[in-house]
Amino acid sequence: MTPSAFDLTGKVALVTGGNSGIGLGMADALATAGAALAVWGTSAAKNAEARERLARHGRPVLALEVDVADEAAVEAGFAETIAALGRVDACFANAGVSGRRDAVPFVEMATAEWRRVLGVNLDGAFYTLRAAARHMVSREGGGSLVATASLAAISGPARGQHYAARMRALAVELGRHDIRANAILPGWIDTPMTARTLRWDRFVERVLPRVPARRWGVPEDFGGIAVYLASDASRYHTGDTFVIDGGYVVF
Repeated sequence: MTPSAFDLTGKVALVTGGNSGIGLGMADALATAGAALAVWGTSAAKNAEARERLARHGRPVLALEVDVADEAAVEAGFAETIAALGRVDACFANAGVSGRRDAVPFVEMATAEWRRVLGVNLDGAFYTLRAAARHMVSREGGGSLVATASLAAISGPARGQHYAARMRALAVELGRHDIRANAILPGWIDTPMTARTLRWDRFVERVLPRVPARRWGVPEDFGGIAVYLASDASRYHTGDTFVIDGGYVVF
């Protein structure tokens, strides 16, 4: 394996939720490796900040306001991305929301709360990956589909059924088109979404000692895996799940 296998010059990557947190960490690394970028987010202010930061790498950057829970918005956003950048070689379905801080037991969960979380985390990933898969199949040449999930997918947190609710089927179906599909499961990562929790003294005392790395993860910890999955270095790697958690799940 040579360093050129990780060179993303000429490739285009789309990162949903790419204007902050893990998504921005991925996008920054992808741009550093040479990729042109499209980042989607629902905050115009955060999009502008992300565009300014990413543009410093000298690569084309498109930042769009797209609510991935809205099927029509995803289709329109993807069409605009293609019109501006010409293609999408790697699609990171990273946008997500968490359950409310005052989460109630499952038997008391409101339907609106269930739909709020799954609308982004499940439907949004489906709309995004479907649009990307259609594009990759139609233009030929293959590509990479990546979904950001959570350790909740394998740990089963109480009161988080809607948050924990697989890419392997996509890997099987789309492999013949030279499209690979993988998932990333982050552990406890210090982002705007988790900031309050990771600064709660009681939580820190109980959870941080269970992280072998003895620190919370940061968005930059996802740059390497993003570049790998977008690059030709992973061209025969599909149907896998990458746990990025500092060793938390195995301790």
